[in-house]
Amino acid sequence: MSFPSCFHSLLLVRYFLPGVLLGSALTACNSRSNKPTAHTTAPTSAAATTPTAPANSPGTWYRQYRGVLPGSPDSVMVHLQRLPAAPGESTLGRLVGFYATADGHPYDLAGDTPAGTDSLNVREVSSEMLDADQNGASWRLREQGNLLVGTRAGQPVQLRLVQPPQGVQFASRSFAAKVPARPNHPQDTIVGNVALHALVPVSGVAKAALTANILRGLRGDTLDTQPAPALEALWKEQLRSFTSDYQQEAGVMLTELEADTSSYRPFATLRYEDQTSTYVLWNEGNLLSVGYFSYYYGGGAHGNYGTTVCSYDTRTGRPLRSADIFQSGTEVQLEKLLGRYARPALGLKPGQPLSAALFENTLPATANVYLTSGGAVFVYAPYEVASYAQGEIRVFVPLSALRPLLKPNLPLGGRGEVVRK
Repeated sequence: MSFPSCFHSLLLVRYFLPGVLLGSALTACNSRSNKPTAHTTAPTSAAATTPTAPANSPGTWYRQYRGVLPGSPDSVMVHLQRLPAAPGESTLGRLVGFYATADGHPYDLAGDTPAGTDSLNVREVSSEMLDADQNGASWRLREQGNLLVGTRAGQPVQLRLVQPPQGVQFASRSFAAKVPARPNHPQDTIVGNVALHALVPVSGVAKAALTANILRGLRGDTLDTQPAPALEALWKEQLRSFTSDYQQEAGVMLTELEADTSSYRPFATLRYEDQTSTYVLWNEGNLLSVGYFSYYYGGGAHGNYGTTVCSYDTRTGRPLRSADIFQSGTEVQLEKLLGRYARPALGLKPGQPLSAALFENTLPATANVYLTSGGAVFVYAPYEVASYAQGEIRVFVPLSALRPLLKPNLPLGGRGEVVRK
């Protein structure tokens, strides 16, 4: 088992779903309502200039910044998303995102905005960026007009807001509800939690097609033939389905546990969780890559989670799946490349066998892959190629190695403009 990959995965899940795996927030999510308590974080400010454009839910946003890291002559693009805080957390919101160097390699960031401060605190959590003690560089930032100012690893850093954003501009929409295990039992403190976070395009020549395909991705569609759902309808269906399943299962078990006083009663395992979130994985020029992160806990030792990824050509809104990216018959070549580039992501030394971290000594090419301007990232869910403790595995393969295997006319490249003082 590779500890760095495990550490990386747990850090990401900690910030994507605070309190879920670690159990810190769910104990505070008590409900005395007879019905699901739904809270939709309604928009408060326009996300585009058109009156009908969706707006950000309170406390949430997606932004791009550019700056130079200490000790590096090259500028980086930083993509950040602020999501709502989980119930019971002493923060104003969670931060997720990545920064990208000139070679198109994305490095993950995760953190929060502590309540009572003007700070934006994130850490680098990609396995390649962890030191010998499995610590990533900390970014301590605060907003100053169009700037983020502060430090990275103790060294001064300044990031400038990119405006207009390169690629696609988004509105951030968030929905959440607490669901009682048993209707008509106001004394209960056992609840389930269900949430949906979506990014809605508000710019681009193919905005309508792109929006439809992102909504299909949120629903989990693997084909583009079904009509796209409306976002509010998608949320209502998720809430309805979770409420029905949760009350039929957890409600019955809660009654049984209350009746049985002779043994230990693990009430905490009845606090089910169902969360779906949308994350920008790349957004430059005519190329957008999105991750659909899902987590479900239905009792037991731990929940299940994973990220389904997809790239899009923003000129048309068309999804770019594995078959649209790679030429047919290239699986063997891809597997060889993955074997070469997987070791840093797995925390392995050069020449160390892949089986030291994986089930097998090879890493097959997954269809769960997305593009950046400088390569492709292959994403493997827990249990897919390694133990659950390994977490989600992501392997970046540079464009220089992939180029002979790619289909022509892929939308790679592009730059944005930055805000001036």
